[in-house]
Amino acid sequence: MVHFLHAGHTPRNIVPPDAQKDALGCCVVQEEASPYTLVNICLNVLIANLEKLCSERPDGTLCLPEHWSFPQEVADRFLRVMTWQGKLTDRTASIFRGNQMKLKLVNIQKAKISTAAFIKAFCRHKLIELNATAVHADLPVPDIISGLCSNRWIQQNLQCLLLDSTSIPQNSRLLFFSQLTGLRVLSVFNVCFHTEDLANVSQLPRLESLDISNTLVTDISALLTCKDRLKSLTMHYLKCLAMTKPQILAVIRELKCLLHLDVSDHRELKSDLAFHLLQQKDILPNVVSLDISGGNCITDEAVELFIRQRPAMQFVGLLATDAGSSDFFTTKQGLRVAGGASMSQISEALSRYRDRSCFMKEALHRLFTETFSMEVTMPAILKLVAIGMRNHPLDLQVQFTASACALNLTRQGLAKGMPVRLLSEVTCLLFKALKNFPHYQQLQKNCLLSLTNSRILVDVPFDRFDAAKFVMSWLCKRENPKMQTMAVSVTCILALQLSPEQTAQLEELFMAVKELLAIVKQKTTENLDDVTFLFTLKALWNLTDGSPAACKHFIENQGLQIFIQVLETFSESAIQSKVLGLLHATIQNWPSSSCKMTALVTYRSFKTFFPLLGNFSQPEVQLWALWAMYHVCSKNPSKYCKMLVEEEGLQLLCDIQEHSEATPKAQQIAASILDDFRMHFMNYQRPTLCQMPF
Repeated sequence: MVHFLHAGHTPRNIVPPDAQKDALGCCVVQEEASPYTLVNICLNVLIANLEKLCSERPDGTLCLPEHWSFPQEVADRFLRVMTWQGKLTDRTASIFRGNQMKLKLVNIQKAKISTAAFIKAFCRHKLIELNATAVHADLPVPDIISGLCSNRWIQQNLQCLLLDSTSIPQNSRLLFFSQLTGLRVLSVFNVCFHTEDLANVSQLPRLESLDISNTLVTDISALLTCKDRLKSLTMHYLKCLAMTKPQILAVIRELKCLLHLDVSDHRELKSDLAFHLLQQKDILPNVVSLDISGGNCITDEAVELFIRQRPAMQFVGLLATDAGSSDFFTTKQGLRVAGGASMSQISEALSRYRDRSCFMKEALHRLFTETFSMEVTMPAILKLVAIGMRNHPLDLQVQFTASACALNLTRQGLAKGMPVRLLSEVTCLLFKALKNFPHYQQLQKNCLLSLTNSRILVDVPFDRFDAAKFVMSWLCKRENPKMQTMAVSVTCILALQLSPEQTAQLEELFMAVKELLAIVKQKTTENLDDVTFLFTLKALWNLTDGSPAACKHFIENQGLQIFIQVLETFSESAIQSKVLGLLHATIQNWPSSSCKMTALVTYRSFKTFFPLLGNFSQPEVQLWALWAMYHVCSKNPSKYCKMLVEEEGLQLLCDIQEHSEATPKAQQIAASILDDFRMHFMNYQRPTLCQMPF
């Protein structure tokens, strides 16, 4: 993996997404590579500056300026972005109390707000949809329903209510949904929802779609009340169901309007309900979507027969079953399959089951196997992996398997075909997983492996300070040699991307410098100049460059003595140049073809060289500084010649040219640097600097 960081190693050829074969992949690339919309940019700025732009009420809540006004669509999006960023609180939710906004589609998913704040901010609006999935326990389901029912317009017109994973106090028994007579869609997935509540809900006059997955319902007979209007029924993992299979099938048989039925289950439970369902010929005549993922005893033959009897079917869920590998599922026109038998089935599963951790684990496991030898970029798949990681941050198996899949999808040259923004999101999610599971070593290894990818390490935005802390901590663990080499190589690059101030703030810096020097000492004792040794020397150079704190740690850990031992042991110029910057023999022969220093180093500033330029009593030191400055100015003049001007270093070079104690070699190098400057910056008119003839 380490060779990713070598510029000389070209990645293998990759095949970018083909619009005809991977339309979704091309769409993701275009979407991720496009700039954010102007509306989103404005909303992000507004949210970031909300405290400054708003006034404060006596109760401490915020209030928008009176003359402001938001169109309804923008107001809905504004709230959605606030919720997404975790900025919706009792203090900020109050901006929706006034008349500046009129909301219809309210999303407060995972928000931490109280009942009082919810009622004041949102229950006065004419809401059509409310997504309160996984809101904080301060806003329980009974209070949400009560607040909504306080507005007569909402009672009659609210069409969609999502309450997944929302809390219910223990003393609550019956949930009074019956007043919300306009409801068409209701989801109570993973809620303490009982059989009595189902009876109450089944009487809603317009109900068309119902999700009672993972609830406490023991009997679904109440669904017969709405059999003539129910079009979608989801009852995944209905673990408390006490009915016999014939009783369950008898109810389902009466639901003749159903277009979608989900009776998927956890594979470990070995439920055979789906198996018996497939044997029925007089059931679900109009169904177009059937999810039986996780079912036991499911065969290709049984599923194929069921679908052939219902030719209008458009989707079937077969993940975590024994079915899905028949050619029928590939050749059937218009049929989408969520399964594990092919990449298209896995992709569908990742998309369909993004909120179900049990199936997300299964799909990711299948994906890892499929992508182990991946040779094409698949940005759409990587985005689905990122969604899975984001939706299940505290599920170790999801995070670990997703990190392995992300590694497969971005290794070597594959990352070059991925949009930077997508890679940034995945990298940030990996570091979030590290914080949630700090002691899970294999997850840490996957993260470290991802950082050895030069595309990610150099081009992708992420928190490099946090990354440096993680990598340096890993470096000090003294893992196996391969992992140690990777940690050293990543440290080498990250050290260049931190400011001296950031480097000084690293608590791990002392131990990292100590460990790097220990590696140098060990390799020198063994007379082993391998790739780890070279990376270690370079990492020490980069860490100490412009960082007094790192230099102090270097001296305190006998760095000078160790480096003298290196010079006495190795004669190779590649090693000595990393210890001294160059050979004192190389200086005297410079510039000539015998100079071996061809790799381009990078400097944050020339200011640390300036005291050395004035050291005429030690010409070797002066020559070293001059050579180092010339080397980068000649290789990257647009950056370093400009730096010479900005840091006022030209006068020092002129002083060397005119100084009586300067050696001819020093004067020659100073003149060469100035020649390069003249060549690349002809527009600078500075006659006071040695009267340079521009």
